[in-house]
Amino acid sequence: MCSYMVVCVLVPRFELLAAVGERRALLSEPVALAPEPGREQRVGEISAPAEAFGIFAGMRMGEALARCPGLRLVPPDPDGVRSLWNGTLDRLEGIGAEPESDTAGVAFFEAGGLHGIHGGGLDGVLAATRRALGRVRIGSAPARFSAYAAATRARPRKRGAPNPPGGGPRRGGGGEVVVREREVQRFLAPLPMALLRSRPELQALPDLLDRLGVRTLGELAALPEQSVSERFGHPGLRALDLARGRDTPLEPRRPPEPVVERLELPEAVSGEQLEHAVELLVGRLLTRRERRGRSLRALALAARLVEGGSWRSSVTLRHASADPARLRLVLARRLGELPSPAGLLSLEVEAFGPPAHEQGELVSDPGAVRRARLGEAVRQVRQAAGSEAAMRVLEVDPGSRVPERRAVLAPFEEGE
Repeated sequence: MCSYMVVCVLVPRFELLAAVGERRALLSEPVALAPEPGREQRVGEISAPAEAFGIFAGMRMGEALARCPGLRLVPPDPDGVRSLWNGTLDRLEGIGAEPESDTAGVAFFEAGGLHGIHGGGLDGVLAATRRALGRVRIGSAPARFSAYAAATRARPRKRGAPNPPGGGPRRGGGGEVVVREREVQRFLAPLPMALLRSRPELQALPDLLDRLGVRTLGELAALPEQSVSERFGHPGLRALDLARGRDTPLEPRRPPEPVVERLELPEAVSGEQLEHAVELLVGRLLTRRERRGRSLRALALAARLVEGGSWRSSVTLRHASADPARLRLVLARRLGELPSPAGLLSLEVEAFGPPAHEQGELVSDPGAVRRARLGEAVRQVRQAAGSEAAMRVLEVDPGSRVPERRAVLAPFEEGE
């Protein structure tokens, strides 16, 4: 067996499962994830009854409703999906794997380095994965795409059931599908072109190929490379490589540094009050010890919506910064994208930048000197007594009848 084997962990309809939560009975009906606010009007993941109507994830909303007028739309929950999937990836890392995952519900890792930890072979790695994750689909093959195709064919089976004769792909004890290197092209050949939709850059290609009579990966693999290049360009060549069992190397994720602040909101909060909430979150985030004096490169502003579901918007700064005023200005612009009232607002650091150094001035400014000294004093107090040692009063809703909502204590900014 090939020493380099990629393992794919697949949880079908993961985003839909996260959105419906405990309302699993909905999955017995035609259900689809509604488009995220401000995004292209295409449905997300769908239930099996919706798939029976010919609907697929990424289909335009109008076409999906035309095929199934009774289709129910569930508000997406990107924040919940992110949290649940990060927990799954953490469990994979717990068995020693270095997972790559660009989409919630699908993860890949290389199995060779884990043989010594889990019994000396691939079977031990697959068994450890099954113990860590439970009821998921698992496939293994020499490349990422063929491992994904194997995972889509994985089904639980009774222990001791024989593998198919003829030396084809075998099944592990838990129903895992293992495809050897010499079997890859034969395994992929009869599979449908729809598998290419697992790659975002190839979403539209299966429909184009279907109109030309190319309906399986084997038919695509048999086409001349020059003809595919002239007709479909780089996406066509990319799909041709996948159909022939070739793929790019894995790029494992970097372990995240979970630095997040959350704030519960009254249902009536809007406008200026939301901006005050963002100001409070920024202040709290900049005083976290995990920041270690670093600037912030990328942030994510998320909200738990009162009507159900969640909203999330990522912000990448052109220049990494730890300036509270600049961060508030950038984040406040995203508040207008909120689709409905929020009950909880959170701010998370997605990527840190270099250490935040202050550049000296050519001309001494007494006010700047005073602010620098005051900031140093605040840092020393926090070092000795914690992040809540220096606070200020921040007005959130001055006109509220509830005194506790009029103002809150926020971290004192070192530059004030």
